[in-house]
Amino acid sequence: MELAGRAAIVTGGGRGIGRGIALALAEAGADVAINYRRDEAAAKEVVEQIEGMGRRAFSAQCDVTDADAVDAMVAGVDAAFGKLDLLVSNAGIASRGQLLADTEVSEMRRVIDTHVFGAFHFFQAALPRLRKNDRSDVIVISSVSPHRTPPGHGPYAVAKAGLEAMAKVLAKEERRHGMRVNIIAAGVVETDLGRRLVKFNLGDELENVVSQFPFGRACQPEDVANLCVFLASDKGSYITGHTIFLDGGDGIGAMKQG
Repeated sequence: MELAGRAAIVTGGGRGIGRGIALALAEAGADVAINYRRDEAAAKEVVEQIEGMGRRAFSAQCDVTDADAVDAMVAGVDAAFGKLDLLVSNAGIASRGQLLADTEVSEMRRVIDTHVFGAFHFFQAALPRLRKNDRSDVIVISSVSPHRTPPGHGPYAVAKAGLEAMAKVLAKEERRHGMRVNIIAAGVVETDLGRRLVKFNLGDELENVVSQFPFGRACQPEDVANLCVFLASDKGSYITGHTIFLDGGDGIGAMKQG
């Protein structure tokens, strides 16, 4: 198995993209810890599936914006698995689709706090442990939004842009420690969040417009998960500091263009 012996954290791993990533890492041989904010039942189900593969797993209720909670979770992973060498920063929230002129300061701060500071808290808690390994990986799940900058995506695009900049700085700073840091910028993914995005932008259900997407389908959580496995495997060992677009060659997709 490509990731046998690896110990991973997947933030926001109970549902959607994070769930797909957590299961794929486990199937490739990794032990996996996930955090969740509210949906304990979903997180428990993911843990049970991973354990059913013969891997170690656990979940922790942890708001990524709470630095103390993040520190406690990372310490718990280190104690349970004996090490940490793979962090997937996936936890995120959507913005409310308003124009910047109508966006409240509290909304901008809410979205940035989750995407930027949430990842920052995990980076700081995990780095001392990641540096202990000959090789470690950080994979950041982003979006095409900060690159296409569609109307109504202000807080989300700004937050993801900040997240990507932080990840690229981290890649340069930590390369000497054997750490690879990469970003996956996904298009619309078929999750609850992706469906809401399509509904907001196009006023229709995903099933009714998916034929307009590249290859006649939306990106799946498994597509993101498979790329994560590749990047963390020996096959991805010479890749760091890059944003990899997972959008079928057309990141505009279901986004308003003005």
